[in-house]
Order: sequence, then structure tokens, then C-alpha cells
Amino acid sequence: MIGSVAIAADGAKQPNVIFILADDMGYSDLGCYGGDIETPNLDKLAAGGLKFTNFYNTARCWPTRGALLSGYYAQQIHRDALPGLGGGGQASRQNWARLLPDYLKPHGYRSYHSGKWHIDGKVLDAGFDRSLDMRNQGNFFTAKGNFEDDKPVTPAADESGYYSTIAVVDHAIDCLKEHSDKYADQPFFHYVAFIAPHFPLHALPEDIAKYRDNYLKGWDKVREERFARQRELGLLHTSLSALEPEVGPPYDFPEAIKKLGPGEINRPLPWTELTDEQRRFQATKMAIHAAMVDRMDHEIGRLVEQLKAMGEYENTLIFFASDNGASAEIMVRHGGHDPSAPMGSAASYLCLGPGFSSAANTPFRRHKTWVHEGGISTPLIVHWPAGIKAKGELRNTPGHVVDIAPTILDAVGVEKPTEWDGEAIPAAPGKSLVPAFGEDVAIDRDFLWWLHEGNRAIRAGDWKLVAAKDDPWELYDLSVDRAESNNLAKQNPEKVKELEALWNQQLEASIELAKKTVKKPAKKK
Repeated sequence: MIGSVAIAADGAKQPNVIFILADDMGYSDLGCYGGDIETPNLDKLAAGGLKFTNFYNTARCWPTRGALLSGYYAQQIHRDALPGLGGGGQASRQNWARLLPDYLKPHGYRSYHSGKWHIDGKVLDAGFDRSLDMRNQGNFFTAKGNFEDDKPVTPAADESGYYSTIAVVDHAIDCLKEHSDKYADQPFFHYVAFIAPHFPLHALPEDIAKYRDNYLKGWDKVREERFARQRELGLLHTSLSALEPEVGPPYDFPEAIKKLGPGEINRPLPWTELTDEQRRFQATKMAIHAAMVDRMDHEIGRLVEQLKAMGEYENTLIFFASDNGASAEIMVRHGGHDPSAPMGSAASYLCLGPGFSSAANTPFRRHKTWVHEGGISTPLIVHWPAGIKAKGELRNTPGHVVDIAPTILDAVGVEKPTEWDGEAIPAAPGKSLVPAFGEDVAIDRDFLWWLHEGNRAIRAGDWKLVAAKDDPWELYDLSVDRAESNNLAKQNPEKVKELEALWNQQLEASIELAKKTVKKPAKKK
């Protein structure tokens, strides 16, 4: 037993692990987190397992992915920038900053990757046995630019039936079938990383049709309805954040607004202030976003059915999360945008924008890139019939993607090594969430920490100190105010000073670790 979770009783095979990651999906997009999008397969996993209510990512795609698979804050392993030191999407991890497959392989695990990578280095060099690396993230309707097993993919001559969300699971199922045929005596780890619902908003016409008129009610009404369902589900004890009409996209691309036409708007204004053309344009963008989430859920259902066909469903630990909150970005990249093309088709290039991003992130403030709750909060579903007795229960302990690697190692009974290739492996901040699998207990930790593009935050207990770039610190009591509506900084200056000192302490520690050449351990005599 590890905590209250059975690992491999009666000589049973170690559990398989699947981590499913969405891209730019909001906290409230899933039905089981209060959303209006049809997500029956994820809802079933939640009903048969656990829903974490206070789980966090890093506010951006590449830092989250590095942190998730390593157990370190992205800044510590050069996967996000530090003041005066650099780091980020183009930087490389230290040799000791290994990813999960390297720790699992010596214990008999085979590892597979299907979907987005966005971590430094080649996938197979990181310990994976097979990979579909979807480097083409600008067109959901072609495989052009993708890599399989670190080699360029040759797209089919006729790609009329291609859609990347389906292709992710086609590859995942192919890996699982091969595993069942050739390696059935070994456990597996599978990292399934969808691009959806990241921009460009591309979806199948039949999926868009399901939602085409659903959002004409506007983002104000959608937020209210989602929040009411969240309260009914007992997910949150907070107010609904106010829309911030002055807060637009994190990056300014005025030329994109011109290309997108008069239907586009880059502020979450009251719905009643929009023109009819703007309301239809915005509602259709949200319909495409919903279609992308719906299709992702449908494909996850196919993945689950494959596990059942293999007889591995009961003994597979499945996680689901999003790499950051929904995005307020508005831009036109890659092939550009044809305003005469059907919205959601390959010739269009659309982004969700701050209006419906606010709805997707209900009930929280801000969006992807910010480290207010809207940028960093994600659903976390955990499902494992053989190891978790609880069904449909909530877990309220704060957690972070740095916890995923130690949680998986703990759950499968693997002890992380203390050195790699003769180098000592430094202590990592991630904590195992396994104790919370059995009951709703708090995971003991000093704090959780964030820094991205000058946006910064720290959470210690229920206190959160947060600031957007160049703004003063704000202080919130998250036990009653995850909407970050009541800034308590002026009333509690000592708490601000205390948390700021902690934030700076972690910043300095991260800089030292990122700069440090780890000494080789002394040779044993």
C-alpha cells in the first residue's frame, strides 16, 4: 500500500498510467465542472473517480509541459524565463532534469507520446518508445509538418478526412494495440497531449452545428449559468468574478483585428453593447471552441474503449487536465485568415478572445499568461478503479502540475533516483497527491509559486499574493474569494510582506538552481 491506495496486490502487474492534457481549455468547459459542452466521457471518468477543485498549471503551454513531466518549476529547468537568466520555449533542460519515462523505464514501463510536445529535445531521447509529435499547430486539417518517432511525416495524398484531434487518438490506439500484441506483460505510460481547443479555432462542421446558436445569449449569461451549476456541484465557495472590460488580449496585434473584420472585438464588453454582427461572430467562435472540446471528449471515449478491449481499464490510472486557462489572445498566423471561408474551416484563423475566454474560465479572473486564477486553474480528473475506491468525490487540496511526476512515481511504486549519469539530482518541489486519493486531505507543503512574463503569484494555505506585470501586489483569501474580487492588501500589509518575502526566496532559489552546475556525487569507496 502507498497511502491508502493498493499498488500491486497479489502479484498483479503494476498499473498503467495515461495522462491526457488539453490545450487552452477553461476551468468550466467540461460538463462535470459546470460547463454546457457535451463531455460525457470525461464526465464518466469524473463520476467514477475524483475531481480536484484547486489544481493549477503554470499559465502557459511549454512551462506546464516541462513542469508536468519533470516535477520541477519550469524556471528551475530553463523552461521559463528568470530575471537576468533567460530560459523559455527555446531553452534546454539540464542533464539531470529527466522526464518521467526515464524513471519508469528501469521498472519495465514502456512509454508513448501522442500529440503536442513543446518540450526541449527530441521525444525519443526523453525516454519515450514511440511518438507522434504534432508540430503543426496552425492547421487542424493536415498532418504536414508533424513528426513520428522524431522523423518527418509524409501526409497522405488525400487528407480530406484528416483532423488532428482524431489523429492523436488514432496514434494512441495504434500504440496501445501494439503494446497489447507485443508487450502485454509490461505496464505502460502514455502521454496524450491534444492541441484542442488551442487556436486556430478549427472544428468539424457537424460538431460546430451542435453549438452554432448556443452562445447567442452572450458571455455574461453563459458565465452566470456556468457559475450556478458550479455552485450546485459544490465545486467552489466564492463569488463570480466581475468582467474586466479594460483587459484585452495579452499581446497587441491591431492588424489582426483589421483582417478579422467588424465582427471581432478585443474587449469583454457587456453583450448588449455589441452589434448584431459582433454577437453572431463571437457566438460562432465560442461554438467552434465548444465543438473542439466536444470532439476531444469523443476521442477520449475511443481511447477508453481501447483500454477496455485490452482488459486494462481497471488497472490504468488516468489523469486529465489543461495546460493553462482559456486564451484571450487574438492574432492571425500561419496561412492567414480568409473572411469569406466558413468559420472554423482550414482557411479561417480565429481565436477565442477575452469575452468568451472569460466565460470558459468561470468563475475566475483573467486568462492564459496571467497568474490570476483564470490563467492557472484547471480541472484535474483522476480515475483508477483498481486503486481508488472513491467514486465521484471532490478533492480540495491545492495541487500543481509539478505534483504529477511524484504522484505517478508514488502510485506505481517507483522511487526516484538520487543521481543521473553521475550527477546528483536536486530536490524537486512537487509533492505526491496519492494521500488524497483515499480521502480529502490536505497535501502538506509550504507554498505554490508562479512567474510568467512578469506576472507573479504565490499561494500559501488559503492566502494568495498575485500581481500582473508592473502592477502592485494584490492579496486574496481563496477560502472564500477565488474570484479575486476583494483585495485585502491594504488591510493586511504584514501578510503581504510575509508572502512577498517567500516569493522572493523561491525566486532566488530558482535562479541558483537554474545557474548551478550540479556536482557529481562522491565515488563510493
